[in-house]
Amino acid sequence: MPENHLRIKFLISFLFFFNFLNAQTDVYIGVELSPEPTQKIFLASFKPTTQEQGAIETAISIRETVRADLLYSRYLEINEEPLNPLSLEYSKKAFKEFSKNSNYYIFSQIDYSSSVISMKGYLFKLPSGEQILQKKYTFSPSSMRKAAHIFSDDIIFAITGKKGIAASKIAFSNDSTGFKEIYMSDYDGENLVRLTNHRSISLLPIWDNEGYKIYYTTYKKRNPDIYEIDLRKGKISPFSTYQGLNMSGGFSPDGLNMALTLSRGSDPSIYILETRTKKLKKLIKKFSISSSPTYSPDGKEIAFVSDISGNPQLHIYDFESGKTRKITRLNWADSPNWSLDGKWIVFSGRETVREKMNIFLTDPTGSKIKRLTRNEGDNEDPCFSPDGRFILFTSTRRGRREIFLMDLDGSAPHPLNENLRGNSYTPSWSK
Repeated sequence: MPENHLRIKFLISFLFFFNFLNAQTDVYIGVELSPEPTQKIFLASFKPTTQEQGAIETAISIRETVRADLLYSRYLEINEEPLNPLSLEYSKKAFKEFSKNSNYYIFSQIDYSSSVISMKGYLFKLPSGEQILQKKYTFSPSSMRKAAHIFSDDIIFAITGKKGIAASKIAFSNDSTGFKEIYMSDYDGENLVRLTNHRSISLLPIWDNEGYKIYYTTYKKRNPDIYEIDLRKGKISPFSTYQGLNMSGGFSPDGLNMALTLSRGSDPSIYILETRTKKLKKLIKKFSISSSPTYSPDGKEIAFVSDISGNPQLHIYDFESGKTRKITRLNWADSPNWSLDGKWIVFSGRETVREKMNIFLTDPTGSKIKRLTRNEGDNEDPCFSPDGRFILFTSTRRGRREIFLMDLDGSAPHPLNENLRGNSYTPSWSK
């Protein structure tokens, strides 16, 4: 088929899928993160090298994933003209045409087969046409969304110098099978996979620093043990099986230590486990029931929950001084998670005994506390996105317990896995 016929066929197919996919894509815009994006990009059509219908649909699907990722990032404003033939190429003429309203030009060329896909991704600065990014991605059809997410993150980093979150993953517990099992999805809720089949209670997944292992508490052997999921090896194995409670909390920045909650026949307390030697040290002593540890990004402190003063409150332990300070004075505070920039700790709690649980932010001194949810069911188990700009949490605002996402300021809350049945618990975002 001549080149111009292929182009026309692709443009017609693209317009159909473009309209269909846009109708299916929900975009949630917050009010604080980037209300006026400073960089405008032109997102060209992703061009297949053959006329096969599968190749055309693959190119459209990858582009739609990239488009959704870039919109979600809030860093960029997208311009596009799907019926303009110039959007199927990168050339001086295209750069001149689209530089009127854009600072950057994104283009991709895709080689398709049923077993392997090769994608060349390009980013050009406008109007000069200076090449900022050129990268080749080779992947199987089943890894198509992953490749698109990586390309999106590469674009974000090339333009802003900041790491994207599109390739990150979310782990959580869900009881749709009648048992609480561990699940994993992409950051946007797609590619949902059930990781366990213990037919028991499995909760509280956390990620290692590299994002290849998940640690969670399970009653598989009738004791709340910590198990490890190695995603690279596809293997699940016991990790911490002390008698009594075993709950993972988080890793030190160097990944050499895990903070966890153990009872070992007494009240639960915070321990530090050396991951290589399995050497164990009790960190919090004489502090009644203590749990839910989370490392500060610099590794110098740990935030945790203790009921030493009555109802559970957030405290911070300083490794250098060995001293502990209380940072909340609410009716209840639980489930802290430290942002990777160290500025905020997100937690669930309530101000009065009559309220339901809500999501709060506090700085490490406890002098600034911001309430993010109000009068919308119970909101619990919060954690930050890898870039600290979004918060993941569970909410009963629609009846059952679902996982929601919202911006750092509490705006634009929306469900993560809207089609997943049952109740979901204790989400964790990979770093």
